[in-house]
Amino acid sequence: MMAGEISNVTSAGGGGSGGGNGGSNGGAGVSPAGGPGGAFDVDEIISKLLSVRNARQGRQVNLSEVEVRELCHRARDVFMEQSPLLELDAPIKICGDVHGQYHDLLRLFEYGKFPPESNYLFLGDYVDRGKQSIETICLLMAFKVKYPENFFILRGNHECASINRVYGFYDEVRRRYNVKLWKTFCDTFNCLPVAAIVEEKIFCTHGGLSPKMESMDQIRQLVRPCDVPDEGLLCDLLWSDPADVDEGGTNEDGWSENDRGVSWVFGPDCVEAFLTKFNFDLLCRAHQVVQDGYQFFAKMRGVTIFSAPNYCGEFDNAGALMSVDETLMCSFQILKPAAQPNSRR
Repeated sequence: MMAGEISNVTSAGGGGSGGGNGGSNGGAGVSPAGGPGGAFDVDEIISKLLSVRNARQGRQVNLSEVEVRELCHRARDVFMEQSPLLELDAPIKICGDVHGQYHDLLRLFEYGKFPPESNYLFLGDYVDRGKQSIETICLLMAFKVKYPENFFILRGNHECASINRVYGFYDEVRRRYNVKLWKTFCDTFNCLPVAAIVEEKIFCTHGGLSPKMESMDQIRQLVRPCDVPDEGLLCDLLWSDPADVDEGGTNEDGWSENDRGVSWVFGPDCVEAFLTKFNFDLLCRAHQVVQDGYQFFAKMRGVTIFSAPNYCGEFDNAGALMSVDETLMCSFQILKPAAQPNSRR
C-alpha cells in the first residue's frame, strides 16, 4: 500500500482525551541510575514532568539545575550514538511543531498513548513562542533517554542558538535558571538528527527539500555537533517550504526565493523529482501553521503536520499527529484547541 493513503481522521475535543502513562511494557530502555553516586534518575524526572497532567494549564515543573544539565548530557550522548539520518520502522506516530505548549504536548501523548505504548517521531521546534519550553524539551529528551530505540526527535530551525536567543527560550531559561544552562541546551540541540526515513518510503524532516541534496549519504555524513549555517543542505532541511502549503501559495514549479529570507520555496515538481529519485512515497514535514493540524501539498505527495493547537493563542488552529501503521497506511488524529487556563481538564 502506498504511504500517504488516508484511512481515517479522528478528533479529540478541547478538554483532552484521558489516557494513561506508558508503563514498562515494550521498548528498549536504559538504566535510570548513573552519574555521581547514581544521582541521575530519568524515571524520577519523567514522574515530575508528568505530575502536572491534571493541574491547571501553565503549572511549572521545578526540576533542579543538576537534573536538567545531566538530562541534556545523557540525551546528547544518545543523539550522537545514532545517525543524523534515522531509519525507522512502523508503526509510528509523527508529530510536528510543539513550541513550548507543554499542556498540549501532554494532551498529544494522552491521545496517542504515552511511550512506550506508541513509538514517536517529532519533527522539531520544541522551544520558543510558548510559555513552557523547558518542560517541553525536558520531557522529550527524557523519553529519548528512557526509550532510545522507540522515541525519536529531529532538529527544527528553533533548535538553534541564534533563533531561540530571540524568540523566547533564552529568556525562559535565564529567568528560571541561568544563561549557562541555556548554552548547555544549545550544545545538545547541535547534536540532534535532522531527518528520518520510515520503512524506506516516508522521508521526514522539519522544513523540506534542498537543491543541494544529491544523496542520502550527504545527510548521514553531516558532522555533529554543528550549528545551523545560513545556507546549504542543513539550512534547507530545517528552513525550506513547499510552494502550495496554504491558500496563498503559488503552486509554482522549481526553486524560488523564500519570504522568510532564508532557504528556498520548492515547487510540486521538486517534490515529485525527489520522491522518484529516492523511491519514496511521501514527504512529511512541519515548520508551518496549518488550520486543521495537517495539510497535503504537491498533489498529496507531501504533508505538513503542525502539533501546537491554538498556536501562540492567536490562530485557533487544530493540532495533529499522523499515525503510520505497519502497512504504511496514514491516519490523522486531530487535537482541538484546549480549554483556556482557568478551566480544569
